Amino acid sequence: METRKVQRLGPSTLAMTLPAEWAGEHNVEKGDEVSLRTSGKGTLTVLPESASGEESEAIIHADDLGADAVERAIVAQYVLGRRVIRVEQTEGALDSETINAVYRAETQLMGLGVIEETPESIAIRCSVDPEDFTLDNLLERLESTGSTMRGEAVKALARGNPDLAERALNRERQANKIFVLLLRLIFTAYQNPNLARAVDLDSGFPLIGYRSIAKNLELTADNAEDIAEIVLDAEDNQLAIDDAAMRRIREFTDQVDEITEIAVQAAVERDYNRTIEVRERFQELRDRESEILDDLPEMDNEDLLQVREVLVSLGQTAEYAMRNAEIAANLALNEESDHTTIH
Repeated sequence: METRKVQRLGPSTLAMTLPAEWAGEHNVEKGDEVSLRTSGKGTLTVLPESASGEESEAIIHADDLGADAVERAIVAQYVLGRRVIRVEQTEGALDSETINAVYRAETQLMGLGVIEETPESIAIRCSVDPEDFTLDNLLERLESTGSTMRGEAVKALARGNPDLAERALNRERQANKIFVLLLRLIFTAYQNPNLARAVDLDSGFPLIGYRSIAKNLELTADNAEDIAEIVLDAEDNQLAIDDAAMRRIREFTDQVDEITEIAVQAAVERDYNRTIEVRERFQELRDRESEILDDLPEMDNEDLLQVREVLVSLGQTAEYAMRNAEIAANLALNEESDHTTIH
């Protein structure tokens, strides 16, 4: 780590020189203005004027890329905060598979639309403004979407209703859009600390925790998707169990929903007490899967496997909630509260 001496220039003015390498890299010269940002943790951040805007454009050269690779590259550039993404072909026109990949990416990502198209190039623009969202709100929306999917999938099991299962599967696309938008805002706020305030954060410290929470919530939506697919695969779209066992699975689902929601609340509210509540509830749920399986009557192996897969998905969701609570505890304990004093 490099250190610098602080100089006194006047009765109330202290000064420090900027590293020449940093100034050259960011085109900062004598007379230019820089932005200063302070946080409550004793940090002072110096930002060049260029940091006030986003990286505006990226060009993806499609010549040597397959359609799937182009699609992944578009998603990556979106996550990295690019405003305009161009897909170009140097030799000849874009083939139909590449064009379809561009439009598939467009439908996956929030705020993205094609603004220009020629035989050799397609440009898509992101209209998302970071100030339109907060990370806390998006985390809550992602948790709520996963919870809705889980509820629909389990209701579909109980009622033998494939339409409800399809509805849960269709929501997975919305969950993925919210997740990728979260990644975009997290990356751009990390690259430009000025944007952290735009997404309602006082500092960039929580970003790594939010990234992990978002991924865990995305995985819980995948768990709900797994249950919905079990419904569609099961005979008569139902598990081969009696009403009492199904009632216990629905009660288990309700309890999982509760700790998933509380864990996210603990993170956005920096509430250590809620993390303790999640931990206590999780301990009560740990053996629920085994208890339900042990009480089942003898049944065909394939039927038993389907029941087990549903319970495993619910159990994994509870584990992700526990992980989110652990991250929330770190965020909460980094701030002063009734439990901690920080000097």
